Amino acid sequence: MTEHTFKRFEDELNTLKEKVLSMGGLVEKAVKRSMNSLIKQDAVRAHKVIERDHAINALEVEIDDMTRTLLALRQPAASDLRFIMTTIKVVTDLERMGDLAESIANHMLKTQEAPLTQVASLQTLSDLVLAQTALALDAFARSDLDAAMTCIESDNKIDELYRTMQREYLTYMMEDPRQITAGLIATNIGRNLERIGDHAVNVAKMVIYMVKGKDIRHTDPQTAAALISGTAQK
Repeated sequence: MTEHTFKRFEDELNTLKEKVLSMGGLVEKAVKRSMNSLIKQDAVRAHKVIERDHAINALEVEIDDMTRTLLALRQPAASDLRFIMTTIKVVTDLERMGDLAESIANHMLKTQEAPLTQVASLQTLSDLVLAQTALALDAFARSDLDAAMTCIESDNKIDELYRTMQREYLTYMMEDPRQITAGLIATNIGRNLERIGDHAVNVAKMVIYMVKGKDIRHTDPQTAAALISGTAQK
């Protein structure tokens, strides 16, 4: 590969990374706006989240096209190949996160007929999931293993909060059957948030693959940390 060709390839990889981060930024905004629409009962904001999902989908298609072209024309190896493979996986997770944010917005519209009387748990869960998503994107942007591991390790707290929230809404529904519709909507929103967190974890795990060449998708956080540090039992 000539110096000129190498420079073009490097520029293409940087452009690819920027597009992934732009997509991640749109996803973060979609989650924030969908939850703000719920907390503030703002139907206009919810409709905007739904309408703007096409921008996330369009970026996914554009990035997929770029990765296919790079694989075909540049035939990358080693770390460059891992970066492109990571990108392919990451954009799939980001697209699903965008879909889940859109789903939250759709659920918010249903609350206009069945208002939620208790949203504090959902707000707390949302704050944690947004922090987790930011960690995953920061890890990708900076190839930051510490941020990736922090993102992965935070998932247990989110899962536990989601289970607590489920029990809380079940109690409301049992005590007052009139709250059943609202309780089911709230539980579905919580489930969407928990799944967004799961996708953020997937992104963080792919960052570790990108940097270290180790696939930790089916390992627990302790084993993952040992693999990264090289202290895992053989």
